[in-house]
Parts: sequence; C-alpha cells; structure tokens
Amino acid sequence: MNKPINQQALDGIKAARELQQVAAQFSLQITPAMKKLIDPNDGKDPIAAQFIPTPDELFIHPEEIKDPISDYTFSPVEGIVHRHTDRVLLKLLNVCAVHCRFCFRREQINVPENNLSDAGLDKALDYIAQHSEIWEVILTGGDPLVLSDRRIKDIINRLNAIPHIKIIRIHTRIPVVNPVRITSVLIDALKGRAPVYILLHCNHPREMTEQARKACALLVDAGLPMLSQSVLLRGVNDNPETLSELMRCFVENRIKPHYLHHGDLARGTTHFRTTVERGRNLLRGLRSLSGLCQPTYLLDIPGGHGKVSLAPAYAEKTAEGWAVEDYQGNHHNYRDAVTDNAEAPAPEAPNETSES
Repeated sequence: MNKPINQQALDGIKAARELQQVAAQFSLQITPAMKKLIDPNDGKDPIAAQFIPTPDELFIHPEEIKDPISDYTFSPVEGIVHRHTDRVLLKLLNVCAVHCRFCFRREQINVPENNLSDAGLDKALDYIAQHSEIWEVILTGGDPLVLSDRRIKDIINRLNAIPHIKIIRIHTRIPVVNPVRITSVLIDALKGRAPVYILLHCNHPREMTEQARKACALLVDAGLPMLSQSVLLRGVNDNPETLSELMRCFVENRIKPHYLHHGDLARGTTHFRTTVERGRNLLRGLRSLSGLCQPTYLLDIPGGHGKVSLAPAYAEKTAEGWAVEDYQGNHHNYRDAVTDNAEAPAPEAPNETSES
C-alpha cells in the first residue's frame, strides 16, 4: 500500500521542478570563491541571492525583454556595439566566471554562437580602425578576463596599434569572484600605450574578501586605475548600511565608486528590482559620506537610448534664486552672486548620454 506524501515533500518536488525550468532558460555558474562565502543557514544570504537560482525567475514581467538595452540594434558588425560617437563596446565572448541571476545579458551568456571568432575579431577591429571618432574601447562580454593571457595581450596590442584609440576600459567581476586569476602575467598583458581602466562589478561588501583586496591591490599598484560598478539589488544591498559599507570598502581599496545601476528589465529579474524612488532615497542616505564614496545612480533607458542619471535633485529654482538642500535634509536659500553679463550663455550639450 502506497504511503501518502506529506505537504513538505510535495513542496520539495514542486521546487525541484521549478528550478529545472529555471536552469533550462537561464544558465548557472559559480566559482569556488563565491560558493565558499554563502551561508547555507541564511535564507536571505546576499551572496546566494546573486548566484543561486530560485523559482522567482520564472515570473516574467510584461515590461521585461531579452535585450533590455538594445545591444543588437546598435551593432554595425559582430562584436561591436556603437551607441555613442566616441566609444564602442567590444564584446569578445559570452562566457563569465559566474552567472549573475540579474544579468541584463543573461540570455546571451553561454550561447556558443555569441562568442567572437578570430574572423569576427578581425572585422570588429577593422571597424574600430576605420572610425577615427572612436576614442575609447570598452572590453565586455561576458567577462574579458576569462580569456587567456595570450589572447588578452594580443587584443590589447592590436588596439594600441590604432592611433585614435586613447582609452581602453575593461568590465570585469574576476578580481572578486576568482581573485587568483589576477597575476603578474595578466597584468603585463594589459599594459600598453593606451591607459587601461578596470571597472570592477561588485555588489556587496562581503565579496571584497582578503583575496579580492589583494587582487585589486596588484592591479592598482601596477598603475591600472580601478573604478566600481554595482547594481542596486533588492534583498542584497538596498539598505543604507550595506551601500555605505560597500562604497567605503571600494575607496579603502583605492577603487573609485563610479556607477550604481538601477536594475535592467531583463527577463525573470523582477524580484531584484527596487523602485526608482527607493533608489533615490538610498542615494540621499549616502550624502553624509565622503565625496570619494559617491556613485552615480543610473538608469539604462530601455530601447538603447543610453544611460541617464537618476540622482535626486538638491536644488530647485525659485523666484528669488535657489532653494538648496544640505546633506542633513535642511533647506537654504541661495542667490547667484554675479554681475550683469558676467557669463555667456552655456553652449548646448550634445544629445548623448553616458555609456556603461
């Protein structure tokens, strides 16, 4: 005679099936360094939330789309995204050391045809060489530092051979999720004529382990400036204490806080997003920190229209001048103290927003 299955067992079976559905749509990958940080007894562990799939990913909000920032719309050749005049993304591969559950390119990751072939790289570099208006090349993907030292050195050398390329930027998570990857050989591969800036993706202070700090120090000591980019994530860092600790941690390790991204409209990521109002209130809470600790709160406008600051305004025009708000929330009046005709009209800014 069959024994009845209790509700807990049924719930476990349902959860397992749901996770299989998640894995069928969105890939899973985590490094030993990040797995070691997870507290299995904490149902709200901020590291687990970033890398371990949950059934929440099965809910697709009507506003969520596969290509939330329209990479493909602005891709004149394979591997290139040319959204703004003076800079391009060079998407070298679709492989990452970890697969973030909130990634805006989550449906491009681990798709074999998305990796840039040798012939594709040649065409991408030819495109860059033929467009003298391009001043900066941003290496992204995937994570460029997953590539071999030889491959990285070759790409850096080829970019340095293009005279109008003055800046190279690399977006990576490697120094925190796989810090042993940062070696003297890799650092040597990154050096060349054009300065290389490292933008570190890190969302929680616990990610900045002793090993991660040493890896970052190797990069900075070698003359490679580092900046940070983080994603505002509900249940991970959406409180003033965590954000303050994270920004201070960056500065203590000679990493300049740069971007705090509002969550993109990637499919299955609703449970990670906060409201814009909450994000702006959190930014207000950071105003008491050192100016070194202030990131720019950004929205990547759906449809590929670029990034725009969501920072709250602290000054409003009045009939008498300006009403300004200090870091404690107190309001003050301010008047422009200038003589007549003291300044010429400001030139119109170009119709562009900042690239990632």
